[in-house]
Amino acid sequence: MRMKYFIGFMLWVTVSSSAVWAQGSQAPLTLEESIKIAMERSLTVHSDIMGVEGSEFRRKEAITNFLPQWTGQYNYTKYSYPFFIGPLGASTFLVTAAVPTKAIVPFLDQNSNNNIYGFNTTVSQPLFTGGFNLATYRSAKLGVDLSKESLETAKRDLVLQVRVGYFTILRAEKFLAVAEQQVKNFEAQLEVTQAFFDVGIVPKNDVLLAEVNLANAKQQLVKAANDLATAKASFNILLRREVDTSFEVVDILAHKAFPLSFEQSLEEALRVRPEIKAAQLNIDQAKENVKIARSGFFPTVSLAGNYGRTSDWWTLGSVHNDVWTVQALATFTLWNWGNTAFKVGENRVKVKQAEDAKAQLIDSVTLEVKDDYLNMQVAERNISTAEKSIEQAEENLRMTEERYKYQVSTQTDVVNAVTLLAQARTNYYGALSDFNVAKAQLERAMGRMYP
Repeated sequence: MRMKYFIGFMLWVTVSSSAVWAQGSQAPLTLEESIKIAMERSLTVHSDIMGVEGSEFRRKEAITNFLPQWTGQYNYTKYSYPFFIGPLGASTFLVTAAVPTKAIVPFLDQNSNNNIYGFNTTVSQPLFTGGFNLATYRSAKLGVDLSKESLETAKRDLVLQVRVGYFTILRAEKFLAVAEQQVKNFEAQLEVTQAFFDVGIVPKNDVLLAEVNLANAKQQLVKAANDLATAKASFNILLRREVDTSFEVVDILAHKAFPLSFEQSLEEALRVRPEIKAAQLNIDQAKENVKIARSGFFPTVSLAGNYGRTSDWWTLGSVHNDVWTVQALATFTLWNWGNTAFKVGENRVKVKQAEDAKAQLIDSVTLEVKDDYLNMQVAERNISTAEKSIEQAEENLRMTEERYKYQVSTQTDVVNAVTLLAQARTNYYGALSDFNVAKAQLERAMGRMYP
């Protein structure tokens, strides 16, 4: 019995240790993996995928307008006087109410009945609709393409959100590291100051100042940790995971020069952006709607075949009459008070509006690319400036601390040097993050999914 308990305990320890090891050894999340997770779980992307399927159904629905229609009708009628159903056609159906009932009773004993049952079926094939069916199909097909471009736009927007969120986490991690280093610097300074005070070299005020600076640095550290937690929570929500899911990210915060000029970037944007493609599709669809409206000026021509049977019994057997017809039908609208012309005019106006919207979109894309390109250049210049300032601030802190040890510089000089170094590092990581975000925004403005 003890052996069984011992084996069970060892198994529990092994499983628990494996779970803890697996959790602790979880690989950091890469940007590519983050984008994949977001794509798979995004409700916006899923909704646009459903939109493409819906548009495809509308396209298939438009195809049915070219095909024949087959309709059927079954009816029952009860008359106040018996009807005669003869084999010669519809003209032999009835005995009118003007004939006295008593006079026709001997004549109607077999082929007449008050209850009449009928069945009728028709097959109709449109031959010419003035271009209505063809334009409707083309408009529906353009609607499918529009839905696909909307899906591509949603995907690119999502990729940008993931990239910005990823770089925001890296930025917060760097700021947290700077805050931690600042706390260490002030802790070291407090130790030196306390030692000087103990031997009577510096007054109590220096110790108090060092303690205050350390407390302020710890507050900044708490804020930096909170900013990182907030950034990770927002990223979890973007990936549609539990808000408190713990994860680490791969550090890709680096400076890699953008190879294209502004002119090349703009040319790619005008060629690739799904929004511009969608704007052109809107123009094409508006033109098809003009054709749909204009079809009202033309006659519609169709061919119809009809078969009907009338009987005195619900199964359509017994005494019955059969009739079939083949009919070619041309329908004209001779006058509708200008209704068709007004519709055509309205849809032509919509074509102009769609063309204006595309022109405005091109202007907006041009400005967006220009703005993002300039922001990237500014951040890029700030990186090199911040790199130099870090080197200078580190050397300044080293020299100031050495001077303080020999009481050549003051406590305030050391505080200023630590603060300047922290600010230089913050500026550097901020510029590096701004560069990567601006680069991501520029690539989104160019219509890229992911470089």
